[in-house]
Amino acid sequence: MLAIAGIVSRIIGLLYRSPLSEIIGDLGLGYYQSAYAFYTIILLVSSYSIPSAVSKLIAGKLALKEYRNAHRLFVGSFIYALVVGTIASMILYFGAHFFVEEAAIPVLKIFAPTIFLYSILGVLRGYFQAHKSMSQTSVSQVIEQIVNGLVSVGAAALFIKLTMKTMEVPADKEGQILRAVRGAQGSALGTGMGVVSALIFMALVYLVNRKAIVKRAEEDPTVNEDSVKQIFVSITCVVTPFIMSTAIYNVFAPINNKIFVELYPVWREVEQEVATSHWGIFSGKAQVISNIPIAFSSAMAAAIIPQITRYIAAKDKPSARAKIGLGVKSTMIISIPSAVGIFTFAAPIILLLFPGTRPNIGLASHCLMALSVSVVLIALSTLNSSILQSIGKLYTPIINALIALVLQTILTVVLLKFTSLDVFAVAISYTFYAAVMAVLNQLAVRRAIGYKQEMIQTFVLPFVSSLIMCLCSYGIYRLILMKVTDERIALIPAIIVAVPVYFLLLIAFKCVDERTLRALPGGTKTIKILKKVHLI
Repeated sequence: MLAIAGIVSRIIGLLYRSPLSEIIGDLGLGYYQSAYAFYTIILLVSSYSIPSAVSKLIAGKLALKEYRNAHRLFVGSFIYALVVGTIASMILYFGAHFFVEEAAIPVLKIFAPTIFLYSILGVLRGYFQAHKSMSQTSVSQVIEQIVNGLVSVGAAALFIKLTMKTMEVPADKEGQILRAVRGAQGSALGTGMGVVSALIFMALVYLVNRKAIVKRAEEDPTVNEDSVKQIFVSITCVVTPFIMSTAIYNVFAPINNKIFVELYPVWREVEQEVATSHWGIFSGKAQVISNIPIAFSSAMAAAIIPQITRYIAAKDKPSARAKIGLGVKSTMIISIPSAVGIFTFAAPIILLLFPGTRPNIGLASHCLMALSVSVVLIALSTLNSSILQSIGKLYTPIINALIALVLQTILTVVLLKFTSLDVFAVAISYTFYAAVMAVLNQLAVRRAIGYKQEMIQTFVLPFVSSLIMCLCSYGIYRLILMKVTDERIALIPAIIVAVPVYFLLLIAFKCVDERTLRALPGGTKTIKILKKVHLI
């Protein structure tokens, strides 16, 4: 459920980015992404890790059938979120001038209240995830993205129209900047309204179930009731490592934004507006596309935490290792073909989704090609980070992320200062960062739980199947291009053919069985179809 919702949410997010990019332009997208990078890091530090932490804490109590303590933890987490969310929102609003360049300050201030709202939403999502009930979070994610997309595009156009009295791009530089800022502010408003809609939905779901939740807690025969002090110590001890890990894991975006948008123009004598536009292409287009398949690994990571926590609480390491193996294999089956496909069709994918990028298609496609490799690496490192947190190694991902962050920052500075790679250098550094994280986390999981991933069916056969798939789809793409001149028209049939070819190859290589298929989005229906045609 989380995987399907995550992928659908990313696709919705991608679809609205195209009209939004046309409305606010690369400069507006650059201001939006600059503010979004620092909004994200404050969100990560304060609220983003709350669902995973709450899920882990409550799942541990549910495994012991301590329903009263589980509910007390939920209430304590809610109070914690209110306090932390309020402080974080105030820091972002009143300290906006410390984080971003002057033009992006109004955009960042629009983002500020969203952190408070998200902290409450995170507690509700984590509570239901702890019960292995993912549908509530899944539906709320889709609602959030739909509202986000509609309001972002509508508000961006409205803000520009009200300020500029026209949608035309002004000829003067000051007018262009003002137009871009107003458009970015409208888009930022969409993010907040998306969170509001998701919060309303989750609150209604909880209210519907509240009577049964409270009744179960009251009837719990558990003698040992956690004190208020124990509850807040537990929350702090678990949430803090989650926050630190997530923050360090994602802090590369604001760091790279500062280096590229503010320092790079000085080093290479580039106009800051040009650097901001290029940053918009990298983070607002190429990175948005590469993040779509990563949604599956993020969903798998969220879903796997309470399950492995239960196995560890029951001291059932064999089951934990089996669940880890299935999680990694399922993630790789999705991530590897996505990476190969994005690398092969980088340029036509960008032109299909962002038609206005054609003047900068070389830079955009090269960024996406570099990021395609990171799809597999980020997916693997994200999943392993959650696994380490599930088995109690809360600080190991933090140390690994910190090592990777330092190395990637050094590489970013060197490439930007001494080469002419422009924003492509940031894409290379990001991929390097993902590689270091993936290796360190994989080794840590092996040491912690005695787990060793099977290599052939998890990595080798999906990669071979992906290469054959891309050869077939690229052949069809070139054949269609002989009849039409538009790459976008040729791309769609190539993608349609690629998906069944890949999964038929997996079945032919005996890479997947029923257990693996059930872990994939739509797996149960796929099994029924394959049995009818006698393929399994």
